[in-house]
Amino acid sequence: MSKTYEEIVALVRDTLVEAGSTFRPDKKAAYERAIEKERNPQARWVLEQILANAEVAGNNKTPLCDDSGIPHMVLEVGEDCAVSGKMLDAIREGVAQGLRTLPGRPMGIMGDDSQRIDQSGGLNPDSAGVEPAPVLLRRCPDNVIRLHILMFGGGPAIRAKTYRVFHKHNTQVVLDEIVKWATEGVAQLGCSPCTLAVGIGRSHFEAASMMLQAQADGKYDEQSEMEAEITRRVNEANIGPLGLRGDTSVIATFMKVGPQRASGVRIVCVRPTCCFEPRIATIELS
Repeated sequence: MSKTYEEIVALVRDTLVEAGSTFRPDKKAAYERAIEKERNPQARWVLEQILANAEVAGNNKTPLCDDSGIPHMVLEVGEDCAVSGKMLDAIREGVAQGLRTLPGRPMGIMGDDSQRIDQSGGLNPDSAGVEPAPVLLRRCPDNVIRLHILMFGGGPAIRAKTYRVFHKHNTQVVLDEIVKWATEGVAQLGCSPCTLAVGIGRSHFEAASMMLQAQADGKYDEQSEMEAEITRRVNEANIGPLGLRGDTSVIATFMKVGPQRASGVRIVCVRPTCCFEPRIATIELS
C-alpha cells in the first residue's frame, strides 16, 4: 500500500532522529567486544564512555555528538516500485522536520555562491537550514522503496581522501595505500576509534558513492578478508581511542568495490569516520 505525503514525512523525520541518536545493535556489540579486548586502561575507559554516551543519546533521542551531521541518503527502489517528485519532496520535508526535532546543530551558511564559500552570508539559525546532500539512487533486490539516512560529521570529511592509486596489477598495492591513508587520517582525526569507509571506483564521484554505499551496507559482524586486513593493520599503528594508544584505533572497515576499467589506476575514497559514525537508520517507504 502506498503511503501518503504526510506519512512519508513522519517516517523520514523519525528515521533521521534515529540515525543521529542511536547505535545499531551490531555496533554496540562491536564496542563491547573492543572493550573486552582492550589492554590499555585509558583506552578502555574511552570506549566505555562512548558506549555509555550512545546509550543516553538513544534513550533520550538526542544527538550522539555536538556535530550532529549533514544528511546523506541512499534510496533503494525495487523492480515494480516508482519514485515520484512528490515522494522526493516528502523526503526533503521529513529531513527538515527531523533536523528540527533532533535537533541538528544550526550550521547552514546563507548567501550567494561566494558568500557561502567565505561564510560572509551568515549562519542560518534554523536547524533545517542544513541542506541534505544529493540523494544516491540504486536498485533494490526487494520490491520495496527503502531509504538509508546517514549523518556525516565534519571531522571525517576533513581527514578523508579521494585520489588515484597506480595499482600495478596487484591488489596488495591498493590495500597498502588504503592502510597508509587510513593510518594518517585516524591519527589526525582525534575522535577515534573509527569505522573506516572505503570506496573504489572509476571516477572520483563513483569512488565517493561507493564509500557512501559501503556505510549503508556494512555490518560490524561481517568483515571480508580485505576489510579485516585493513582493520588489523591500522590497529597495529597503536593510535588508540582519542589518540591515547591502545588496541582499538579502528572498530571495523566497510569497503565497496565498484566496476573497474582497464587502466593503470584505481580511484580510491577513504573516510575515517568518527567514533559515532556511521550514524545511520533505515526505513521502508513502500
